[in-house]
Amino acid sequence: MLRSVGQRRVRTGSGEDPRVAELRAAVSRLRRELAGHPVEFTDRGIAEDELAALDAMAAGGVPEVRRLRRSLLLIAGSIGSVSALSNGLTGVRQAVELFGEPPRELR
Repeated sequence: MLRSVGQRRVRTGSGEDPRVAELRAAVSRLRRELAGHPVEFTDRGIAEDELAALDAMAAGGVPEVRRLRRSLLLIAGSIGSVSALSNGLTGVRQAVELFGEPPRELR
């Protein structure tokens, strides 16, 4: 199996797609970090809602790439300036990137 630099293989005993397992783990980490972050900020609710949506998509199997990227963009926009959450956000971004690019539309 070919992997991009920085990607790591995740083994699951349940037969779950390793990309989905990685996404669920990254989302869980960021949700915990966000829950433990003491400072309230304006768009915190957006980040929490989109993380819940990502978790639900991952729980349902292989999610749609466009929807993953949309949620990532909303999360990044809502917590992007909170440096304490940057590592968790990077983890979610890397997990989303495991799914590759969405297919291009033909015109």
